[in-house]
Amino acid sequence: MTVNRRRDFLKDLVWAGLGSAVFMRPAMAPAEIRVRRPNVIFILADDLGYGDLSCFGQKKFSTPNIDRLAAEGMKFTRHYCGCTVCAPSRSTVMTGLHTGHTPIRGNKQVGDGQVPLPQGTETLAACLKRAGYATGCFGKWGLGFPGSVGDPVNVGFDTFFGYNCQTEAHSYYPERLWSDRQEVKLDGQTYSPPLIMGEALKFVREHAGKKPFFAWLTVTIPHAAMSVPPELHAPFRKQFPEFEGTRARYDKTREDESPASAFPAMIGVLDRQVGEVLALVKALGIEEDTLVLFASDNGPHKEGGHQPDFWGSSGGLRGYKRDLYDGGIRTPLLARWPGTIRPGSESAHLSAFWDLMPTLCELAGKKPACNMDGLSFASTLLGREGQPQHSGLYWEFHEQGGKRAYLKGSLKAIQLNVDKVPEGPVEVYDLAADPAEVHNIADRHGLFVDEARRAFVAQHSRSETFPWKWEKTK
Repeated sequence: MTVNRRRDFLKDLVWAGLGSAVFMRPAMAPAEIRVRRPNVIFILADDLGYGDLSCFGQKKFSTPNIDRLAAEGMKFTRHYCGCTVCAPSRSTVMTGLHTGHTPIRGNKQVGDGQVPLPQGTETLAACLKRAGYATGCFGKWGLGFPGSVGDPVNVGFDTFFGYNCQTEAHSYYPERLWSDRQEVKLDGQTYSPPLIMGEALKFVREHAGKKPFFAWLTVTIPHAAMSVPPELHAPFRKQFPEFEGTRARYDKTREDESPASAFPAMIGVLDRQVGEVLALVKALGIEEDTLVLFASDNGPHKEGGHQPDFWGSSGGLRGYKRDLYDGGIRTPLLARWPGTIRPGSESAHLSAFWDLMPTLCELAGKKPACNMDGLSFASTLLGREGQPQHSGLYWEFHEQGGKRAYLKGSLKAIQLNVDKVPEGPVEVYDLAADPAEVHNIADRHGLFVDEARRAFVAQHSRSETFPWKWEKTK
């Protein structure tokens, strides 16, 4: 199919709150580090768990290309996504605001897509565009239906190709995608990841060496439907025969055979696509001018026949997608920028998705025209001293009775059933001693419980679109 398109495109030894540290293999003296405005390619996986990459401990399959990002760049061991489901997590990236303040705090369908970012929202894409960057988004959007004020081409992206509606992204064989504001009809038999990645690589080729660019690759793998072309699935069906004879349906248009064994095949597709990105950047001669980031929007799902416990997808952490335990919100962030970020470095700096906007805008030399909850971690990337630290991180989640969490240093507070009992019990875990959040030690940390309750109030601004149930009566 031809699409005519217009283009402009440490180990965990030190915990935040107790200090942050970066442990590195010797590579270059600090004076050798060159700093300039980088191109940015941000690859955001969909529902990839903290343990789904071999560089984060996966043993049953390998991710060699993604592992290169760690070997040739920096691995963040305490980075958190914006929320435990898709749309609000992406909203925190785009706005630099956590879920107590960001406008999109849940997955809510409106018309032909999702609730849009409000008119006038300052976004990461808009800020980088004002800094002279070409901006493109490729994959899944979910922050505003086509033609709305939240349409990607209305919030700072020069171009978009992929699924506007995240519900439609439940199928890897869609009947349509979107090219900017134009609907692209498909036959329902075309596997979408290569098609979307092809457009992303085209954007990189068109802008390389001409102007800096920001490419947000919001890939759909490994979300929900365990779908992959049969020839890619076949080797893993043989390797993991225990799943033969099982079937599951998540995509309404098809049923998947042996869905659990499709998972490593899907990750293989994603890993090869990362390899394509790295190969292209090298071929174009822009490796030292390009920052490549990789993360996941939330923890692993348990849908479509996926078996996250079999694969160890949560990486030994408690919880999955829709949990505010670390398995639902800690993400494997990787950053590669040859000649600037030291290869093989690791950081335990405590950071979250809402830090990405101030970080990338600082590297681009442009200050956002809004207040943000995020703090730039550019100093960590560049190996400089003076990295600002969060006094605490806050999340709220408006499904399953309502949940909220507060993290300071190694102590984390979680409250469930917020909609029903806003003053209900608070759980406390010491992530340094108990990363799997097994032992609730709230009875030993009354002062921290009180601090968390204050944070639950102070970090939340009422949303008319996503209110707590007890706010609806006010």
